[in-house]
Amino acid sequence: MQSSSRPSSRPVAIWVYIGVIMLLIQVILGGITRLTGSGLSITEWNVVTGAVPPLNTAQWEAEFAKYKATPQYQILNSDFTLSNFKFIFFWEWFHRFWARLVGVVFLVGFVWLAAKNKIRSWMVKPLVILFLLGALQGAIGWIMVASGLTGDAIYVKPTKLAMHFVFALGLIVYAFWFALQLSVPENARIKGSGAVLSLRRWTWVIIGLLFVQLLYGALMAGHKAATVAPTWPTINGSWIPESLFTQKPLLQDLAGNKITVHFIHRSLAYLLLVLVVVWSAKAVRLPGQTPAFRRYRWLPLLVILLQVVLGICSLLASPGIIPQQWVAFDWLAQFHQVTGLLFLLTMVWMLYLVWVPLGHSVTV
Repeated sequence: MQSSSRPSSRPVAIWVYIGVIMLLIQVILGGITRLTGSGLSITEWNVVTGAVPPLNTAQWEAEFAKYKATPQYQILNSDFTLSNFKFIFFWEWFHRFWARLVGVVFLVGFVWLAAKNKIRSWMVKPLVILFLLGALQGAIGWIMVASGLTGDAIYVKPTKLAMHFVFALGLIVYAFWFALQLSVPENARIKGSGAVLSLRRWTWVIIGLLFVQLLYGALMAGHKAATVAPTWPTINGSWIPESLFTQKPLLQDLAGNKITVHFIHRSLAYLLLVLVVVWSAKAVRLPGQTPAFRRYRWLPLLVILLQVVLGICSLLASPGIIPQQWVAFDWLAQFHQVTGLLFLLTMVWMLYLVWVPLGHSVTV
């Protein structure tokens, strides 16, 4: 997405920012759905009729019967009562309902803004891409759920969960960047220079590593890998675990070995912290800073420090996990995920402020 100096539209910007907030809430709901083990409670994907939950005892019994046919019920939750089922059903239903609501807000907002002649021609392409990314994310969500409904699976496949999460991040980042294009004046951005280009490269590196880190965070969640090494700073007493990189082929180890996933997730956290410290030092010395950049340049360091602390606390609290109960670990894990999302948006915001548009003159 290339930065633009085209005229912005305040109503469109507000609408897109509302969409970004709703997408962030959707990811939070996805985290709650995972932590409560609710993701496989609805076994069908009914785009229209699925918007309404069961309304009477007969309908609840019918949905419960479908869930009883799943491996998760038969292997893990065979002692579930209808009351237990209603609890997990609610979170999965609400997660899907909120996704539908995001689509409604997008479509209704687009029609209303187009009728008011607020949609400029240059905005159409990004909006079409947003719509397609949203539809793709819904399809990936069902592929993820379907992976846990067959064979002996009691949870969705971690790789499918990670794919669903990463595509959600891409959708949020694209929407946020478009919102910045609509709302941030050009004079808030730093003019091109050699130092700006250097900081922009650092920002790109951090964002790239952060996407990998968040991918491994999703794999950690999918494998429930926090509990395999609930110690810090070492991993079960070792800095480099013996079972690291022991599975063949290597790709299987990178995505399926819980200790490897755990080790990479931790290591990337330390690496990102160091990179952000360096980034902050470079940002302080950057020439030609705008008031907006000067005001927010410390945000990445503050957010990642909080992210690291929450990660460590989540890890140490993981032995206290109790199935079907919301305990300290669940709170910490949820805040850890939210802070990771905020860190990503903070870095995207910094990238936008130091972005040098194509064709822009650069002073070395």
